Amino acid sequence: MNQPKDLEGRSALVTGSATGLGRSIALRLAERGASVIINCTKSVADGEATVADCQKVGAQARLVQADVSTDEGCAKLAEAAAQAGRLDILVNNAGITKHARDHSDLDALTREDFLHTYAVNVAGPFLMLQKVKHLLIEAHRQTGRASAVLNVSSIAGVTGIGSSVAYAATKGALNTMTLSLARALAPAIRVNAVCPGFIGTRWFKDEMSAEQYTKMEAGVAASVPLHVASGPDDIADSAVFFLTDASRHVTGETLLVDAGMHLGYAPLVAR
Repeated sequence: MNQPKDLEGRSALVTGSATGLGRSIALRLAERGASVIINCTKSVADGEATVADCQKVGAQARLVQADVSTDEGCAKLAEAAAQAGRLDILVNNAGITKHARDHSDLDALTREDFLHTYAVNVAGPFLMLQKVKHLLIEAHRQTGRASAVLNVSSIAGVTGIGSSVAYAATKGALNTMTLSLARALAPAIRVNAVCPGFIGTRWFKDEMSAEQYTKMEAGVAASVPLHVASGPDDIADSAVFFLTDASRHVTGETLLVDAGMHLGYAPLVAR
C-alpha cells in the first residue's frame, strides 16, 4: 500500500532505531517522505541496514552512533540534526531493562541497575529534548506548525507490571514527564507518549529459547482481549499518528497500544 507523502520536507530523529519498534517507526516516517536520523548505541550493522531500508523508499537517512544516557551522546545527535537543516520530529524510543520479572525479589536489582535504567529511559529523553529544543522551536517558527515529540513509554508505566520494578518505575516517570513538558513547551512543541504492551522483538527473544518465546507469545495472545501478540509494525502504525498533522491538536496525551492488556483477561467469545 502506497503511503501518503504527508511528511515530505520534514526531518526526524528516532533514538534507538536500529532494531525493533524504533526501526519500524523510522521506516514509517521514511515511507511518508521524512528524512530520518537513525540512532544506535552498539548495533551498528543493524543501524546501517535500517538506513539502507529508509533509502530504498526514497528518504534521506543517516546513522549516528551515540548513547542517549550521556550529555555527549545527546549533543552528538543534536549536532547531526542541526546539520540536516531543521528538526520537526523527535522520537525518544531508546530504552533498556534488566529482566527481573519476580517483583517481590528485591535483591534481583542493584542500585546500579536502577540508576542505569533511569539514565537511559528517563534522563535520556529529557537530555535529548534539552539538546534539540532550539531546533524544534525554530522549525515551528519557520512553518507555523508545532514540532512533534513522541516518548515511547510502556503499559508498565501505567499498571506497574513489566520486566522489572525499575523498568516500570522509569516508564511511569516518563509518562509524568510527558505531561510536564507538553504543558511547558506549548505551543511550539507537542509532546505525547505511546504505551505499548507486549511487542515481539529481540527484547524478549534474546532472553529465552525459541521454544520459550513461542510459548510466551501464545500465552500473551490468549490472555489479552484482542487475542493477538503485537509486533513492532502494529505499534508503529499507531505511534506515527502523533507525528503527523492528524494529531496537530493533540499534546500531553498517553496512548495505550496493548491489545487491551490493561483491561485484564477476556475470554474468546464465538461470533
